[in-house]
Amino acid sequence: MTPSFNQGRFIRDTIESVLAQDYPNVEYIIIDGASTDDTASVCAEYADRLTFISEKDRGQSDAINKGFAMARGEIVAWLNSDDVFLPGAIGHVVSAFLREPDLGAVYGEGYQIDIDGNVKQRFSVTEPFNLWKLVYMSDYILQQTVFFRRDVFDEIGLLDRDLHYGMDWEILMRIGKRHMLRYLPYYMGSIREYGEAKTSTGGARRFWELVKIMRRHGRSAFPPGFVIYGVETYQRIVGERIAAICRGPLRRLGNKAQAFIARWCGRIVHYVIRESQGLYVDGWATRKLHYMLPPGHGRFLELHISLPPGMFARQVLEVVANGRKVAVESLSPGEYRLPVRLPETIWNQTLELTIKARSWFRPASVERGADRRKLCYLVRGIGYSERRADSAHR
Repeated sequence: MTPSFNQGRFIRDTIESVLAQDYPNVEYIIIDGASTDDTASVCAEYADRLTFISEKDRGQSDAINKGFAMARGEIVAWLNSDDVFLPGAIGHVVSAFLREPDLGAVYGEGYQIDIDGNVKQRFSVTEPFNLWKLVYMSDYILQQTVFFRRDVFDEIGLLDRDLHYGMDWEILMRIGKRHMLRYLPYYMGSIREYGEAKTSTGGARRFWELVKIMRRHGRSAFPPGFVIYGVETYQRIVGERIAAICRGPLRRLGNKAQAFIARWCGRIVHYVIRESQGLYVDGWATRKLHYMLPPGHGRFLELHISLPPGMFARQVLEVVANGRKVAVESLSPGEYRLPVRLPETIWNQTLELTIKARSWFRPASVERGADRRKLCYLVRGIGYSERRADSAHR
């Protein structure tokens, strides 16, 4: 479905991207907030292929909820009236749900496009599902590629109508804390970015709404995302102030000041993104690793880790789940699938893990610009296991 309000200049592209999908069973609903531009006349051209409703509403979240309540399919999604699906998106989604019908949602790769629909770049932060990062750090999932299993909303409820900037992030958190989300390696949608877009104009109001969402679903008043979105927001605000003050002969000075601020803000954000979870993109973990999993059927947690030879003689790992110490393991170099029995009291809860390592090393090179991370072990996977393995060591 598509929520719409006064986006007549873009909505034809949106409609065409939906109707051009090669999957045959698509129900398309447009919920319009009583637009005063040419939205209705554009939609009328497709009257035999979509449902168009135009009436006053309480905003975007309210419109999406109306559309989802009307939808009859087992898989639902929303596409904003200035964004587009890419060819084959729905076919990839249906195949994924057929393979794994218990998934809460799926998402994929996408592009950022300009006001004229030209591709600017890949949406660069997309990555496989990481619940801890989703709750505590950032919304790395491009909403224009997300498709939901319809009956999930019967369990967790629909979108929060009081949210105006982060409702897509918040609903993904709610679903992710109950069900697995699956990343699909296909380009499935594009977000249109331009000056009047809501995300670009949200400012401090958007930032504090995102903070409220993170605090609602996480255990920290100042999670890493507070720094990431705060720096991003107030860098923009300060930059606009500098530009307003430094005019005429002061413009060059203002440009230098903005460049200096941008450089240091970028370093801060990069450091927070890299260090906060304790899990690096190459699979290495540092001294304290944070991880989250939705409730699982397995009564054992399984840690698949490697200790390459030559690092140290032994490594000691302490595993804490939902605030309770559940295991201490002393390991020599090798590859392991460690089964950790979970207390019955947390079997059906979202699992929030902290894994603490006693020993660490730095890579051999310590020259300027070299890798100076404190590395403890390699993570191959973290998930559930139905029963204890006969042998934890392989």
